[in-house]
Amino acid sequence: MENWLDFINQYGYIAIFILLTLGIIGLPVPDEVLLTYLGYVISLGNMDYVLTYIAALSGAVCGITISYFLGIKLGEPFLRKFGSKFFINEKMINRTNRLFNRFGSFVLVICYFVPGVRHVAAYIGGISNFPFRRFALFAYSGAVIWVTTFIVLGNQLGSNWNVVFVFIHKHMWNILPIAIILILLGIGIFYYNRRKNSYMVNKR
Repeated sequence: MENWLDFINQYGYIAIFILLTLGIIGLPVPDEVLLTYLGYVISLGNMDYVLTYIAALSGAVCGITISYFLGIKLGEPFLRKFGSKFFINEKMINRTNRLFNRFGSFVLVICYFVPGVRHVAAYIGGISNFPFRRFALFAYSGAVIWVTTFIVLGNQLGSNWNVVFVFIHKHMWNILPIAIILILLGIGIFYYNRRKNSYMVNKR
């Protein structure tokens, strides 16, 4: 933990971008802990909210995009053979495949909240030849929800920011169904409002 803290202290927003990029690709970066800590640092006034958020979101988007294109170029045999180099094991791959079979593209939204799955989902999306627009719609929406959730939690919890890590890892599979419902509700409201606005414009 001290290593990435020192890295952020030394290089600031660039370090945040790099760490989140590498964490999403699969390297051992404690992503939720990092984001929650950033929210806490923001609450102290030591970092700018907007710049921190942009750096974190850009890193998450960059990381998952790299993983997607690696999946397209290298395929599943490479992932199974060399995934361990990126701390990706057979269990993670099989779990992610099951989630794709069950939830389809929506996995690219919820994957951020499931340690292990978020490191594999974009690879599988690329391997499955998801159209980039579809991939981007779901994966980037998930990145916005994920980054916002943990930065806001850290900001609100203040000095108790570190309890999030313990709670999330202890209760993740209880929280996930609720998160899915909330995200689906949010997407439904978004599309309803867009269709409603489109209807009003056409009516005029």
